[in-house]
Amino acid sequence: MSTDLRLVVFDVDGTLVDSQADIAGAMRLAFEAEGLASPALPEILGIVGLSLDVAMPVLAPDAAPATHTRLVQGYKDAYMSLRAQAGAAASSPLYPGAMACLKTLHAQPNTILGVATGKSKRGLDKLIEAHGLDGMFDTQQVADFHPSKPHPAMLKAAMDEIGVGSAQTVMIGDTSFDMEMATAARVPFIGVRWGYHSVDRLHLSTALLEDFAELPDVLAQHWRAQT
Repeated sequence: MSTDLRLVVFDVDGTLVDSQADIAGAMRLAFEAEGLASPALPEILGIVGLSLDVAMPVLAPDAAPATHTRLVQGYKDAYMSLRAQAGAAASSPLYPGAMACLKTLHAQPNTILGVATGKSKRGLDKLIEAHGLDGMFDTQQVADFHPSKPHPAMLKAAMDEIGVGSAQTVMIGDTSFDMEMATAARVPFIGVRWGYHSVDRLHLSTALLEDFAELPDVLAQHWRAQT
């Protein structure tokens, strides 16, 4: 295990990109196809970060398991259709300052970037391609291969892949699921104020960012405190 590397893991939806329009639109279409009333936007944003097989029973608690399965597939199909219409870069735009921050961190010696997301590998690949982020993230943990957040499997796999421990790792996210995943993995969590969960749900954050421009200094202070 290397003691020189620093691993910074980002959530995607609500942290790096704002995909709420397509998430809400796809959810509405999936529920309408089943003859169900669509959940309200706050309910939909409240489950962002969970894997779909976990999210659907939360949004439709009275529906049968077979309906949940169809809702998952209906959501996937609708999301792909909406993304194809607008293009991934337009349907899930990067938040202001995200690209500059990623480039700054990526250029730092011994800093390794990763993502841990409820997206599928296919969805993440499309997003990385659309925003020109190829080669930016050395570890990419997705919903296809892990239990849903807040289970710590994604973070533990990222640390194992890079060869670092929890003291050399930080998680950046916008939801309580990101925070709870980090806590379960014993990884410090930095919350963002611009995402899908209210900041009062991010009470275990070591810092709360107002803007991406703050992150390099916040991380530098964190790493100094570890030495």
